[in-house]
Amino acid sequence: MQTLDHDHVTLHIDAPPHAVYALVADVTRTPEFSPEIQRCTWLGGATGEAAGARFEAVNKVRRGPAWKNRSVVTAAQPGREFAFSRTEKFSGTLVWRYQLQPEGNGTRLTESYEVTQPISRLGWFIIGRLYGCRDRRAELRAGMQQTAMRIRETAERDAKSGRASPDTATTP
Repeated sequence: MQTLDHDHVTLHIDAPPHAVYALVADVTRTPEFSPEIQRCTWLGGATGEAAGARFEAVNKVRRGPAWKNRSVVTAAQPGREFAFSRTEKFSGTLVWRYQLQPEGNGTRLTESYEVTQPISRLGWFIIGRLYGCRDRRAELRAGMQQTAMRIRETAERDAKSGRASPDTATTP
């Protein structure tokens, strides 16, 4: 049986932390970055990131049907950290986190996940058989690497074109 506990990827982005934060905290843009997310929408009247705000994501892997999950924002500190928790029936609870640190003239971005409630045996059966995910840990790591690279490409392109203005967010 597979197991998950935690993992992270880190990279440098030649854009300021507030600009990178604006990308990761706008969950409606997540499909631009993540290879598994097809759609993300705010729920319950939420229009942006705030602790307690909820959103729904539609995920899809290479095999099996798409599925929905609902997440709640657990940290929304502009220029520093954006995190959310998602719980799915049989699939436990994962906390996803984006931490940003100033690094030279740019940002050190760390994307991570931590399993806070383990995936059940039935969950692993569904993940393996229905969705064909034989090494979910490796797939999530590859997805995080691709997500971080796409965030970097977008943030650096926006910074060069002047779209990443200092007034889009503030770093306390």
